[in-house]
Amino acid sequence: MLKSKVIRISSPLPSLHDSSLSNSSRYNKSSKQCCRTRTPLLDSIDNDKYEQQNDKNNEQVELHFKQTLNMPSIPTRLAIPQRTISLYMPPAKLHLLQGLLTDKLTVEYQRLSWDALKKSINSQINKVNTSNLSIIIHQLFKHNIVRGRGVLARTIIQAQIATPFYTPVYTTLISVINTKFPQIGELILKRLISSFRQTYQRNDKCKCLATTKFIAHFINQNILHEIVALQMLVLLLENPTNDSVELAILFLKECGQKLSQVSPHGLDSIFSTLRNLLHESSLNKRIQYMIEVLFAVRKDQFKTNPTIQSGLDLINENDQYTHMLTLDDPCESEPMLDVFKYDEQYEENEAKYKEIRKIILNETSDDENESSSYSSDSDEVDDVGEKEQQTIVDQTETNLVTLRHTIYLTIQSSIDVDECAHKLLKMNIRPGQEIELCQMILDSCAQQRTYERFFGLLGQRFCLLKKVYIECFEKIFQDQYEIVHRLENVKLRNVAKFFAHLLVTNAISWNVLHCIRLTEQDTTSSSRVYIKILFLELVEFLGLNQLNKRLTDSTLTEYIQGLFPRDKSENTRFSINFFTSIGLGGLTDELREFLTMNSIRMAH
Repeated sequence: MLKSKVIRISSPLPSLHDSSLSNSSRYNKSSKQCCRTRTPLLDSIDNDKYEQQNDKNNEQVELHFKQTLNMPSIPTRLAIPQRTISLYMPPAKLHLLQGLLTDKLTVEYQRLSWDALKKSINSQINKVNTSNLSIIIHQLFKHNIVRGRGVLARTIIQAQIATPFYTPVYTTLISVINTKFPQIGELILKRLISSFRQTYQRNDKCKCLATTKFIAHFINQNILHEIVALQMLVLLLENPTNDSVELAILFLKECGQKLSQVSPHGLDSIFSTLRNLLHESSLNKRIQYMIEVLFAVRKDQFKTNPTIQSGLDLINENDQYTHMLTLDDPCESEPMLDVFKYDEQYEENEAKYKEIRKIILNETSDDENESSSYSSDSDEVDDVGEKEQQTIVDQTETNLVTLRHTIYLTIQSSIDVDECAHKLLKMNIRPGQEIELCQMILDSCAQQRTYERFFGLLGQRFCLLKKVYIECFEKIFQDQYEIVHRLENVKLRNVAKFFAHLLVTNAISWNVLHCIRLTEQDTTSSSRVYIKILFLELVEFLGLNQLNKRLTDSTLTEYIQGLFPRDKSENTRFSINFFTSIGLGGLTDELREFLTMNSIRMAH
């Protein structure tokens, strides 16, 4: 029993609706350690009655507080702290909160989702490197990076400043994302340009150097237009100091090869300025030596600093979205994208991104696989499983595009043939999709600047693996010959050399030559160039004598009648003249004898 103690005050008890009553005093029940405030009118009331009345008042206060704020009946110890910065929360408590919160339109639910999104993006960026680049890209697309684009931009810029060595990897990562979401690439570029202005004005050499290196690689990947590079170089060399000239030199080393391709006249002007600075005494010896080294690097065509490193050329130049920004543009960094913001249309926006994600990652089939795996042994569930399986096999054009895109990324991110073949086999290509894999290997080969033996070896590996791949490549050989007139010179050469490799290694049958009919009426200039490159490559591998033996084999006689026609004299002469003009007249010895004998027979 507490001792009765009366504290006299001049003001009455505060009302339940009084705003001066704090939330904590309204919500918490009376504690033994708190002083009880009583008026003179309560002096005669017994302590027991007073405690009962006080408890009743506290219950009314608590009820009024819940009704006013419309708070759910959740214990106080599980309440989500209202914070503007991210605090650590134990996993057990986090899972408990996620189970209690089911309404996606509440601030608490969206805040938890935002924290999870931010944590996932930071984790993926911190783990990215050359070997797992394609995996990290796939994982990032699983999250709503449109909502978290501010976090993604901030994280990748901070990571690049901390580890400039991985700048090409970070740039390649953004180049892939930029093809799908150009607004993310634009946000990062605006922040980099704004950061360059600030660090340049503050003379922050370390951060300015990291920023210029990042911008240079964005230019190399065609994400940013080269006009920014020329503007930066003019700015750095306008009032030359040792630090500004050093920044310009290091920047030129990173993107000099790209500038020499897209803006040679602008690059000549910059080097002319550097040549004049080389003879000025205001620059110290170290900077003058760096300028001399830069001229030597340029003379060597920047071979030590290629535009895109090997294994990081994941995006075709025609597929990339190039942003037209300049140093004078008002680049808003939009810092409010970095913090949590309540979204009234949360469910609609998440559903929209989910549809986009399905197109990018082809998640529909995966979801159906997961749902079918939980089917029971009953007949009814088995029927449902069969229907789901049929839905998976039934492909759409979107799924095919996504599959080809995934195969392309896998091929470009592989270091050697064995690694690439292993990754492609792990993709679990379904029956009927082998033709897409073979076509993608050929398309990737055709897009290279020069033919790479890597693709021929890769096609050979798959032909040795299954017979179905042999049939696919043989069909593609015929299809490519029919549309050879549509191919550019480089693509035509790469395709011809690719199939020459498969023929030399016997990966595909020589019977595919039956689709070629070498006559003036049945060929075009493109098809004749294709045949020329094909046979010159065969001769380079086999030699003229070995190739002649192969073509005169009795098993191939019916399949090469189109190459060495004997139906008409003019067709025979055309074939002989063609092979003679490309230096392979030795392949037509039998055809010459036939033409001679046929002429004698016609004379008699």
